[in-house]
Amino acid sequence: MARFELKLPKMGESVAEATITNWLKEVGDKIEADEAVLEIATDKVDSEVPSEVSGVLVEQLFGKDDLVQVGQTIAIIETEGDAPAAKAEVAAPAEAAVIEQTIEVVKESVSSAQDFSASDKFFSPLVKNIAKEEGISVAELENIAGSGKDGRVTKEDILKYIETRKSGVETPKAVVAAPKAQPIAAPVQKSQQAVPISVNGGDEIIEMDRMRKLIAGYMMASIQTSAHVQSFIEVDVTNIVKWREKVKTAFEKREGEKLTFTPIMMEAVAKALKDFPGMNISVDGEYIIKKKNINLGMAAALPNGNLIVPVIKNADQLNLVGMAKAVNDLGNRAKAGKLKPDDTQGGTYTVTNVGTFGSVFGTPIINQPQVGILALGAIRKVPAVIETPEGDFIGIRQKMFLSHSYDHRVVDGALGGSFVKRVAEYLEAFDIDRDF
Repeated sequence: MARFELKLPKMGESVAEATITNWLKEVGDKIEADEAVLEIATDKVDSEVPSEVSGVLVEQLFGKDDLVQVGQTIAIIETEGDAPAAKAEVAAPAEAAVIEQTIEVVKESVSSAQDFSASDKFFSPLVKNIAKEEGISVAELENIAGSGKDGRVTKEDILKYIETRKSGVETPKAVVAAPKAQPIAAPVQKSQQAVPISVNGGDEIIEMDRMRKLIAGYMMASIQTSAHVQSFIEVDVTNIVKWREKVKTAFEKREGEKLTFTPIMMEAVAKALKDFPGMNISVDGEYIIKKKNINLGMAAALPNGNLIVPVIKNADQLNLVGMAKAVNDLGNRAKAGKLKPDDTQGGTYTVTNVGTFGSVFGTPIINQPQVGILALGAIRKVPAVIETPEGDFIGIRQKMFLSHSYDHRVVDGALGGSFVKRVAEYLEAFDIDRDF
């Protein structure tokens, strides 16, 4: 018999950890190769972890809701036959005891110091990352006096706490003593923030699901981080509407893909980002990071009402056919719940289609750490003044609004307005005779 270590697999760039949401197999269960053993969740996507071998599950090293790092062993599967891994079974008793003890310490450490889901307080991703790196537990973090809005802990607050702790308050007793000094601080703060809500007998109380809680946290964090400003522009897309109507049947017949308006819009946005690289940036404290690649996020509504933002990588390098295939693939997999963690990582700018639901325009919230997001309004037939050499006349045109939200900390009105104007110019200059 051999013992196989099932590890948390690499799930894409910048994905370093995941939370175990459900064990699909229990200790003693038989497992086939490629059969799912457990379900995990990153900050954006839920997925399954399959077994690489056939055998029997003999150990679960982590429990439900535990946070696990990529590469960590999460389970032991006993397989038939001899293998190098079987040497672990003949470890000396002392060595086995050390291994057992280490596993317990890791489990306790991860659960107490890195799992923030049990806390009722909101902490930004930056604050949580600093806490993890410094080994600050949830209990410690909850008792740091926050200077942010509604008493939230800011980057400066946690760094100041770390500096104070290192300067002489490093012993376990001192750390434990800190909360005792103000035992009623947290409850008092929560009662002050609470807004009385009247609940009648016929009302239904529904707890937010995990993704909705994450979305709520992201939205509030974005509002508190970025100085949101909006610019709006109306665009004549008559040529685009006519062209799509003319070629959509041939496009689907040749490419096996439906041609929607979204890839056409994405193509224009990618071109505008190349023209205005100042919109393709992120902010890290007092530093601006110019992104080399143009990776377009595409906000997609899920059947359960939640929202997810898959990313089209290197969008500026795709022709219209490639863009249409990418849009359809990500959209279909998002609805089916089959996105991979890497599909939602690395976005540098986001586009959301509010027109799908009939909205004329909107004021979308920036998808951090990006600095801009564009909302596509509904396309409508409207009367418009048409200028010709023979004079002006009134005609029916297909028009839509583009709503651009941008971070005024680093994007001024000139850049934010010029960018969305350039997107409009590309759309209005669309060649009605172009091939696809």
